[in-house]
Amino acid sequence: MTKLLFQGHGSFRIISENNTVIYIDPYAGEGYDIPADIIIVTHQHGDHNQVQLVAKKDDCVIIQNYDGLIEGKYQSFALKGIKIEAVPAYNKNHDRNQCVGYIIEVDGIKIYAAGDTSMTTEMPLLKEKNLDFALLPIDGIYNMGPEEATECAKLINAKVSIPIHMKPRTLFDEEMANRFTAPNRLIVKAGEEIDLQEVLKSRS
Repeated sequence: MTKLLFQGHGSFRIISENNTVIYIDPYAGEGYDIPADIIIVTHQHGDHNQVQLVAKKDDCVIIQNYDGLIEGKYQSFALKGIKIEAVPAYNKNHDRNQCVGYIIEVDGIKIYAAGDTSMTTEMPLLKEKNLDFALLPIDGIYNMGPEEATECAKLINAKVSIPIHMKPRTLFDEEMANRFTAPNRLIVKAGEEIDLQEVLKSRS
C-alpha cells in the first residue's frame, strides 16, 4: 500500500510500502507528525517551504528547488529506494530559474508534483514518462486556472490527475475543483488519504 495524504493547498505526504515518508511543499493542513525520510520543496515561496513544520528522522534528506536545478540543468536523485527527477515549472509569477516540479517514483508508481506553474513548453514531453498521477495547481491567480490545467492534464496524460492549490489561504475549494474537468480527474479533499495502488486498480 502506497499512501498519499493531501494536506491541503499545495502540500502532500507520501508513505511507501516500506514506510519511507516523503513530504512535498510543507505548509498547510495536518499530518506533519510522522517523521520524514525526505522533504521536497519546489520553490521558496512561503506557502511551499515550511520545512520546520515536519518531524524529521535523523538522516532526513531535504531537496530544495536549488538542489533540483543547478546552472540550468535539472537534477535527478536516487535515495532510500525513491527516484526523484526535477522538471521545469514556471509562469509570470514563478521564475523558471527558481522553481521546479518533480517526478517522484515510489513503489513503481510515478507521481508528478507540478509545483507552481502554468502550461510549459516542456509538458508534452511528460507524456513519454508514462506517469501514474499528476498533481496540478488550478488557482488561476498565481498559477494556471482550472481550464488551462485541464488542457495540461490532457497533454501530460497521466492515468490520474488531481487538482491542488485551488485558492489562496484555502486548503480546498470544491467549486474550483469541479471546474477542473480532465477526463482522468480525481478530486481529493484536504485531509483525505488515498491508496495509490487501489486508485490505479479502479481506473484500469
